[in-house]
Order: sequence, then C-alpha cells, then structure tokens
Amino acid sequence: MTDRNARIVHLDDTSPNTRRGGDLRAVLTPTSVGATSGFMGLAIIKPGERIGEHYHPYSEEFVYVVSGDLEVDLDGTTHRLSPDQGLMIPVDQRHRFRNVGSTEARMVFHLGPLAPRPELGHVDTEETQEAAAVHAAPPDPAGAHA
Repeated sequence: MTDRNARIVHLDDTSPNTRRGGDLRAVLTPTSVGATSGFMGLAIIKPGERIGEHYHPYSEEFVYVVSGDLEVDLDGTTHRLSPDQGLMIPVDQRHRFRNVGSTEARMVFHLGPLAPRPELGHVDTEETQEAAAVHAAPPDPAGAHA
C-alpha cells in the first residue's frame, strides 16, 4: 500500500549529480517520497556548462525554464529556451542542454512514467567531461565512485 501522506523535500536535502554535466537534483522520486508515476527535479547549469546528450526509452520529459538562457538540441536540431518556457520531450528523442547565457540557469524537469528499473530510464549517447573525469579517476578505495 502506498503512503498517502504529502511530503516536502528541500533542495538542500538532495545530492548533486554532476556526472552528465550540470548539477541535476532529483527532488521528488520513488525513494524520497514514494512517487509511483514519475519523478521531478531541478537542473542547475552554470554558464558554459551542458548536460550531455541522452534519451529516455520509457518516459516523456517535461522541462520548465525558471531562469537563465538555454539551448536544447532535439535529435540534432537546436532550439532556444528562455525563462517561463516549457518543453515536452517525447519518449526516445535524443536531447542535450547548454547554458548559453552569462548567469546560472535553473530548469525544472519531470519524467513519467517511470522505467521498469531506474538503470533503464536514461541512455547516454555521448560522454561529458564530467563523466570522462569520473572514468579516468583512480579507483576510490572507499567505493565512493560507484
């Protein structure tokens, strides 16, 4: 049975995820709040940073730009995204985001429905500098680079 209590999660209670570029914060997820239909988070992208190209084989992705100036490539075609604009990315569409402005960009994202298993929900089609650095780093004896 699903817990029907509403839950509030503060951004400070989330862990940064920088392995695909930017700082992706999964805020409302199956783990954090018991979500069953999808998950939501915030992408924080500094000037010049990008989120590497990827696609979602099971989920549509909804994004809403809160601040900053972004470009998104959708199957290789570039589009501008500005504050107060939303975008729906269909299942299986390759996409990447770039901050082309001079200030930090913030973008809310929501994916749904959930993939059958978390590791099936996101397919990278290029490696970012952040991911390459993680792969090139010597193994962490404490296992922190899992």
